[in-house]
Order: sequence, then C-alpha cells, then structure tokens
Amino acid sequence: MATQDYGIFGLGDWELQSGSKLINAHIAYKTFGDPTSPAIVYPTWFSGAIADNFWLIGQDKTLNPENYYIIVPALFGNGQSTSPSNYPIEGEWPKVSFYDNVRAQYQLVTEHLGINHLRAVIGWSMGGAQTYQWATQYPDFMDLAVPFCGSAKTSLHNQVFLEGVKSALLAAKGIQSAGSGQGGVLASGQTLRAWNEAEKEVGLKAFGRGYAGWGFSQAFYRERLYESDLGYKDLEDFMQNFWEAWALSKEPGNLLAMAQTWQNGDVSKQEPYNGDFEKALAAIKAKTLVLPARTDLYFPPEDSEYEVKNMSPGVGTLRVFPSIWGHWAGGPGDSKDDVKWLDEQLSSFFQQN
Repeated sequence: MATQDYGIFGLGDWELQSGSKLINAHIAYKTFGDPTSPAIVYPTWFSGAIADNFWLIGQDKTLNPENYYIIVPALFGNGQSTSPSNYPIEGEWPKVSFYDNVRAQYQLVTEHLGINHLRAVIGWSMGGAQTYQWATQYPDFMDLAVPFCGSAKTSLHNQVFLEGVKSALLAAKGIQSAGSGQGGVLASGQTLRAWNEAEKEVGLKAFGRGYAGWGFSQAFYRERLYESDLGYKDLEDFMQNFWEAWALSKEPGNLLAMAQTWQNGDVSKQEPYNGDFEKALAAIKAKTLVLPARTDLYFPPEDSEYEVKNMSPGVGTLRVFPSIWGHWAGGPGDSKDDVKWLDEQLSSFFQQN
C-alpha cells in the first residue's frame, strides 16, 4: 500500500511456541464497518498485504461493511506486521507458527477491539490455515469458519513445493535449505547478512518462476487463460510481467519467514491435541464450510474431504470450486467467475447458519 492506511497494535515482546520471542512485536490490521455489527476476522495470505484482501469486501458482496464489522489482520512476516523487513534485531528470524499468529490476532480482537465473540473467521490459502487455527485454538469464539483453498495441516506434497521455491531463493545467496520448516544452512565462512540488490533480483525472479507452475493448474496453461483472461501476449510475457513482477515486489526475508510458517502448519501442534490431528478436527465447534478448488495443486479436494470427515457430525460441509484456475480460484480476485461462485457460497452459508 502506498500509504499506511491501517492500524498497528503493539504486542510487546511476543512469546512464541518455539520458545523464542519477537522483540517489541506488533500486528497490523484494518477494519471495515461498524464495531457494533457482527464481527468477521479475515486474515491475510502468503505474501499478501492487507489491501490484497479487499477484493472480497464491498457493498455488493457478502462481506458487506454495512452488515458486518470486518477485521483484516496481517500475518507476521507480511511486511506490515512484525517481519524480517522491519525487525530491529539483527540475526536469524525466529520460528513463528500459525498458533503464534492467531494468539496475537485474538489479543487484537479481544483486548484492543473489545470483541468477545465472532460471527465468522474466513480466509484464502494461508488465510485458510489461520481459519482452521482459530477454529481449533478458540473453538467457542466463533459461529462460522470458512477456509477456502487452504488446509488444517500442510501436506507433505505442499511442503515439497515450498522447498523448491525456498531453495531457489536461498540459492541466490549460495545458501542451502536446512529442510522443510527450517531456514538455511550457512557454509563455513558464511554469515547472516542483508540481501544485496543482485541477489534479490536473481533470487526473487527464480522464486516467481518456480511458483508459476503451482499457482495455476495444468488446464489453465493448456487453455492459455493467461492470454484470454489476463491479457498477456504469450507465456514469457506472463512469466515476466505477472510472476516475476509479483516476486520482485516482495522482500526475500519476508517470503522465507512466511514459507517457514506455512511449512510447519498443523492445527494439532497445540494443547490439548498434542499431535493428534483427527482429535483437533473433531474439536471444531463452529459450523465450517470447506471450499477447495478442483484443480488446486497445493490443497487438493481429497485433503479437504479428510478434514471434513474428521469433524463432528453436522459441523463440516464440503463444496468444491468447479474451476480450472487452480489455487487462484480462491483468490485474489483475478477469476471473476470464481469470485461470484465464492461469494454465493458465503451468502448461502451465512444465511443458513
């Protein structure tokens, strides 16, 4: 965002699940609507700024600020909340989990905004993971949960994808990955230091091109929707001016921080579940509408089916985006047909529950 039209809530030194802490942490957020209206939390996604969530909010949408008080909190690492790019402490970024993020959001909602119950939590991608985290971490705090194109636990295949793009980015500094959910391994003589501009350009372009094979489906490319629907003249134009441009707009340290959070995603990594994934899903009390995309390469419908199957009877509902846009069916608003389908699902679900 060109100017800071969002709020900042100070958290102090924020204790993390990993045993480390974020020094003088803060969470960035923006609200829409009247604070006395039913409240909805709508967290940001991987790499997304707060403004990147606005496409699903409006007077013509289910998320209408005239009907709801909508809160968009930013992930740690997104560049607006506490992130490597704005962190005052030099050295290795601590391991930050979805649990750490949602605990901070809960404090924002309850202590700062004075809300003691939510109508809903919804989110796309990493926002979907946070939705699941809310539903298992604070199961009595909301009526509804709608994770779309996301998961309650980052699958092995998803971890592998993230290892590829993460390693491409680290390679620009001559650093190897320390493994899924970890940072990099410094070789003898290497030290932690800032990225220079050449490393940023090479690494981020590689990151973007690696991501290009995953964000959209095989059918999206086969039917050349990047030309017909998005207006790029050919594949290379799309690779440079969509994918590389997106990656170059980000800070590498922030991407690596969020990728680590994502790779470690698992709602059972908290009390009282202690690693029992099925127990965590069964503990969800909010009516939950799970919306995977038919062609999503990160979060296939089979994973969502298993999540819903392990919820208590009457809690979970599964509906599948009938789309060839892959992960992008769920956001951030590029596929107009999918936006319409999603908004219709939200409207129906909110009215029925």
